[in-house]
Amino acid sequence: MYFVDTIDVPGLGNRGYLAGGAHSAAVVDPPRDIDRVIEAAARRGVRITHVVETHVHNDYVTGGLELARITGAAYLVPAAARVGYERVPVADGDRTEIDEGLVLRALATPGHTPHHTSYVLEEIQEEIREKAREEVPEESARAVAVFTGGSLLIGTVGRPDLVEPGLTGRLARAQYDSAHRLAAELPDETAVLPTHGFGSFCSATQAAGGTATTIGRERAVNEALVKDVDAFVADLLAGLDDIPAYYAHMGPANARGPAPVDLTPPRPADAEEIAARLAAGEWVVDLRNRVAFAEGHVAGSLNFEAEGQLATYLAWLLPWGKPVTLLAETPAQLADAQRELVRVGIDRPAAGATGSPTDWIGQDERPRTFPRGTFAELAAAQLAPQDDVVVLDVRRDSERDADWIKGSVHIPLHHLRERLPEIPEGTVWVHCAGGMRAAIAASLLDAAGREVVAVDDGFAAARDAGLPMARITAAEAEERAGSEAVLLDVREPDEWATGHAPGAVLAPLSSLTAGELLPQAAQGRPIVAICRSGKRSREAAALLTARGGTDVVDVIGGMRAWVEAGLPVVAEPGACTPGHPR
Repeated sequence: MYFVDTIDVPGLGNRGYLAGGAHSAAVVDPPRDIDRVIEAAARRGVRITHVVETHVHNDYVTGGLELARITGAAYLVPAAARVGYERVPVADGDRTEIDEGLVLRALATPGHTPHHTSYVLEEIQEEIREKAREEVPEESARAVAVFTGGSLLIGTVGRPDLVEPGLTGRLARAQYDSAHRLAAELPDETAVLPTHGFGSFCSATQAAGGTATTIGRERAVNEALVKDVDAFVADLLAGLDDIPAYYAHMGPANARGPAPVDLTPPRPADAEEIAARLAAGEWVVDLRNRVAFAEGHVAGSLNFEAEGQLATYLAWLLPWGKPVTLLAETPAQLADAQRELVRVGIDRPAAGATGSPTDWIGQDERPRTFPRGTFAELAAAQLAPQDDVVVLDVRRDSERDADWIKGSVHIPLHHLRERLPEIPEGTVWVHCAGGMRAAIAASLLDAAGREVVAVDDGFAAARDAGLPMARITAAEAEERAGSEAVLLDVREPDEWATGHAPGAVLAPLSSLTAGELLPQAAQGRPIVAICRSGKRSREAAALLTARGGTDVVDVIGGMRAWVEAGLPVVAEPGACTPGHPR
């Protein structure tokens, strides 16, 4: 019999695993705070005999080296990984017994990194072991699980662009080949146990698909297994998002060999020291929830909620190496934050304090506050002529592509600190997708002396509130094009001929980018831009907006969405009219 226990690291969107049998176990991709792993092994009553890395990680600091040192376990690391410490080098096909009848088989799966290795957990049935008094034949082993690290994830794969920009294309194709190797060599019922893919930015896409999967399920739904290689690579590379800045420090730290963790409480700071650290330009981070922070905080402090993705966003925004003082409601909250931060290399807070803002400021001072709002309140504020409202969107580029509020300023949160001067004068209503990142941004703006309102609302509520959106649905497009606006089809003529909306005007994006004027029928009128799927219409809308004097929106999902909504389509005489316009 075997077991697999998950070591969940939700703040980073990762998992490690403890896998073994009756007496001993291996740990795969352990987090840096290894006490959790040791406690898990103690609950099972097993000895950790092997610590295993699928690759040199780029998104967190591993606990593997320290765990192997403390437990005396063999430290298995892919042979091609360049590291500065002693380890057991692992090559494709190597088999390691971790308990009686339980074997880990290394399987080279490059793509996330050039040296990436997956490990197949194989079980040998007891009756087979008894019959084979000497070595058990490899073909008698049954694959029960595969630890895929950053290779095959749930519905997607690990991103291939974290090692070296010049290798990205080659690694993307290697990811495809590795996914197909796993699918070809393992039975459908084999459990797929990835390290990344639960919110980690190491995942190529944030695919929906639950938290458990098998080779058989992935064979049916995973983008690497249902597309041809060229389509897969093109879509993979087009969908890659920004890389968190702190990733640049994770790989080198893991290659050198991370130092042991110190989770003892930081030196306590009083109000005078907190003020002095702020005056020195250091970061003072308030870990309380965003509601409490808005209602009262130390002037100049920044709000990174302990309950959110604290490690990811603080490490991403913090100038690397800058001292951090942590303010928490309780010692437990402070301790949990320390644990989160060591996982990304923020090893020791400069100082810490617990309590409330009245404990962290001088007797003659008052906590600073700023208001929170909803999208409905933002819509009302925009109607008030006396208010100079600036709408700031701090979502990532990929999120904004789906839709945005017309006229909003877009600065992704991770660029906000250095781009604060770009924000126009006025009261800044800052929003993200749900409220957490808006709260971080609001605290940055507040610390810079700007008047700010943190929008604590889901982005879907923006459309419901009647705010002017840059993108509209196909049904909205038909209604608007039938009255005050013109539907501008920016596809090429051959695409147009196969099927277009009645009354639409053709203006290929290639012509617009070449500087040609809008067709006469579209000049001086509001425009609804449409293409095949939505990408070119976004580009056309941006171009026409930049030219000035044109009210432009574009259609979410393009002609595909138009057809799926059952809206009318006409074709040029003699043209092929497929069910979905090309």
